[in-house]
Formats: sequence, structure tokens, C-alpha cells
Amino acid sequence: MLLIPSVLVLWMQLSQVNGQQIMQIPQYQHVQEGEDFTTYCNFSTTLNNIQWYKQRPGGHPVFLMMLVKSGEVKKQKRLTFRSGEAKKNSSLHITASQTTDVGSYFCAG
Repeated sequence: MLLIPSVLVLWMQLSQVNGQQIMQIPQYQHVQEGEDFTTYCNFSTTLNNIQWYKQRPGGHPVFLMMLVKSGEVKKQKRLTFRSGEAKKNSSLHITASQTTDVGSYFCAG
């Protein structure tokens, strides 16, 4: 029996809203099933809150998490969300990625 590992493609977004520039790094990433993955979100100014969303191919954005405090860390099963000390950056870490993780991940403020 030949086993072919699944390849996940995770996309991140770059946007600008009301003059606030939001940049995510990396912009896209190919990940093998079971691998860990981290994306970073940087903002041009300090935010009151940071929100993370996931959009599956052909679907609509689904809210994942909101961070409201500087240095905050929240977990949701295999996903870990962090905000920077000045709330000008944030990260999303996925542990042991699965095929259900395929989609676009983006942050907003």
C-alpha cells in the first residue's frame, strides 16, 4: 500500500482598512500534514483588539479568536493565538496540522 502524505496550503491576507496597514508573514505556506505552522500579523498602529478568522475554500470567513490584552495568549485545541506586548503584532500557531486546517487565515483589528 502506497501512502501519500497530504499537503495543506494555508493562505494569509494583506489588507488595509481605514488607513491601518496589516501585513501577514508568510503570505502563503505549503505544509505537510502533521507539521507545525506559524503565521505572523503586523499592524502599522496599536489596536484595541486583534481578531483572527479562517476561510475555507469556497466558504465565508469564520471567527476564530479575539485578543484584547497586550501579551495575551489563548489556546483553542491545536491553535495558539498570541498578541505582542504593544498590540502591534500577533501570531497564530497550528500544532500538528490536519487536512481540516486548509484555508485562508487572516487577522483584523
